[in-house]
Amino acid sequence: MDGYEKLANAIVVQAVKDYRSAEHSSIRRSIERFFRSQWFQALTSIDGEKLIKDLRRELNQE
Repeated sequence: MDGYEKLANAIVVQAVKDYRSAEHSSIRRSIERFFRSQWFQALTSIDGEKLIKDLRRELNQE
């Protein structure tokens, strides 16, 4: 894995951590916009909509 891939992965991982720890729904909505963005698609092959659904489900179980 080259440096660009590591950076892209780190950005996505940090966004997930930020989503999980967000105390306000406005912050989560902002991160969801990122997960739906072209930039997110350029960084990863992860399905942003599925990621959002999984994170919402995870937060509702807590």
